[in-house]
Amino acid sequence: MEPMLPDESSASKKAVPFGKEMEHSFEAPARALEEGVELAARGERRFIGKKPFRLAEEYWANLGPGLITGASDDDPSGIATYSQAGAQYGFRLIWLSLFMYPFMSTVQEMCARIGVVSGKGLAANIRQHFPRSALYAATFLLLVANTLNIAADLGAMSASTRLLFPGARFELLVVLFALISLFLQIFTTYARYAKILKYLALALLSYVFVAFIVVHDWGQVFAHLVVPTLTFSKDQIFLVAAILGTTISPYLFFWQTSQEVEEGILHGQTSVAKRRQDASPGGIRRMRIDVWSGMFVSEVIAFFIFAACAGTLFMAGNTHIATAAQAAAALKPFGELAYLIFTLGILGTGLLAIPVLAGSTAYAIAESFGWKYGLYRKLKQAYAFYGVIIISMGVGVLANFMHLDPIRGLIWAAVANGVIAPVILFFVVRIAANRRIMGDYASGLLANIVGWLTIALMALSGAAAIVSLFW
Repeated sequence: MEPMLPDESSASKKAVPFGKEMEHSFEAPARALEEGVELAARGERRFIGKKPFRLAEEYWANLGPGLITGASDDDPSGIATYSQAGAQYGFRLIWLSLFMYPFMSTVQEMCARIGVVSGKGLAANIRQHFPRSALYAATFLLLVANTLNIAADLGAMSASTRLLFPGARFELLVVLFALISLFLQIFTTYARYAKILKYLALALLSYVFVAFIVVHDWGQVFAHLVVPTLTFSKDQIFLVAAILGTTISPYLFFWQTSQEVEEGILHGQTSVAKRRQDASPGGIRRMRIDVWSGMFVSEVIAFFIFAACAGTLFMAGNTHIATAAQAAAALKPFGELAYLIFTLGILGTGLLAIPVLAGSTAYAIAESFGWKYGLYRKLKQAYAFYGVIIISMGVGVLANFMHLDPIRGLIWAAVANGVIAPVILFFVVRIAANRRIMGDYASGLLANIVGWLTIALMALSGAAAIVSLFW
């Protein structure tokens, strides 16, 4: 029998069903600001003259797994995809950055809610409540897609570094970035590691600066943002599918859920039972602010990458951009500062995203087979978990040594994501709506509608990507 949340819990009795507060979730960033104003007002009375930036401090303190997850979504592979869309079609596809926000935010909140309420990762929940054969198949596809993305991201970071230091050897840079990532995950404490990832997310601001440096016609940008344009050509259909696949990615589902569990452990919730008991409306509210803010950051950055490449490369007729490094190099004629900032942004986002890709694979595999797992554990406490991270990184390095076509790798990664995303989302939506698992924190009608629409959207996207390969 599936576990039941304790009905006597006062927190449970005060909880608001997910569906009934979904309308507020769409306004989470604004509501977060209002709550921050109240906190700041109280703080101003209490600490007048001492905390002039208390509002920003309170808001920043609430951000964690959601911000890291959203920021990691704009990895070098994603940057390449958005850059290609902007260079090839100008502002015509920029509306996707607004369109995808409620879908990705809803499913990521479902994932986070599952972690907070069940006290376990996503794969562990699927293993308990669904046939294991489906989980093993999905985990294998996740391993393939994530490894391809790791290889592409390592290659993009190394190629971008060579733009700044042409004498550096590509292979040595690949190994260096892989070792830095491994060191952060294996030999630092989770508390320190989480802070490092949180501050690495600030690298995304580079794309905001680039856009304001190079874009001049913002009226045209915002016109295309609110008026969708789609031609249904083969190339555009595949590119839209790639954008959806790189934005609503399966690795984010596993990472978000497991990071909520890790955060609970960091705050003393050392057992599943303890984490389940400590689920509260206040905790869910803080989680929602974090998740919706993180996804907002992700889509804002996607918007600015679109705008920067459309406003420069497309206008100049430079429409053949295949990698993030090519996008950075192509920006050089439009200003040394824009070129430098864009390149540094690739390095920062790569250092953030690669650990998330490798870590999400390790969480999924370890939970699927019941191994000990968690970044809060030391290496000797979770050999298999860290072994998956090391192997994933090693395969990514070897792929670059073999000089495999990074674009072909991204294509197949997009196809794999398109196939696996609807399957994993099916599990997410079913678990999040199950009151025997989630108690009073189960999803309501509106959340379920958005969840099933996301499944349909991703299934259509995956099918379109596959068809376009043989069209």
